[in-house]
Amino acid sequence: MDVSEPASISSGIAERYATAIFELSLENKKLTDLEAGVDDLAAALDASADLREAISSPVISRDDQGKAIAAIANKMNLPAALAQGMGVMAAKRRLFVLPQLIAQLRGLIANEKGEVSAEVTSAKALTKAQSDKLAKTLKARVGKIVKINATVDESLIGGLIVKVGSKMIDTSIRSRLSSLQNSMKEVG
Repeated sequence: MDVSEPASISSGIAERYATAIFELSLENKKLTDLEAGVDDLAAALDASADLREAISSPVISRDDQGKAIAAIANKMNLPAALAQGMGVMAAKRRLFVLPQLIAQLRGLIANEKGEVSAEVTSAKALTKAQSDKLAKTLKARVGKIVKINATVDESLIGGLIVKVGSKMIDTSIRSRLSSLQNSMKEVG
């Protein structure tokens, strides 16, 4: 069995729903509302273990999942296209792909806005000036507005690891020390 198959299937399912929700929102000029709704939904999913359990539990019936997701969408005041899409997903037992749906929608929205995300890992938290300078440099390199998602990993010692799409730049001291160590092993 191919291990990547379930992830690929989930991604394909999420992509179809995301495309439909995105196109409806774009057609109705509700992209800003969709973006806010996706951010709210992602925050709720991160914060609530009960919500994560509800969308992935095989024990909860379709009907109960549908009612729960409708109540959540109503309470959170999610945009109609997103709420309806999640309702269809509940009816078809597809709510388990909600995290992938959020990622797909964020990608579609960013693409529409001419943005790209950069995952930046640094040894210390970046200042606003450093983050702005890095975004400007990356924009010149990739030709799109760059939205930086910064994380801190003190084990890097210093420097940065920047991932934009499929490209990665590793200027961390940890990486350089590892490279030097490998070079020294080759010599002696």
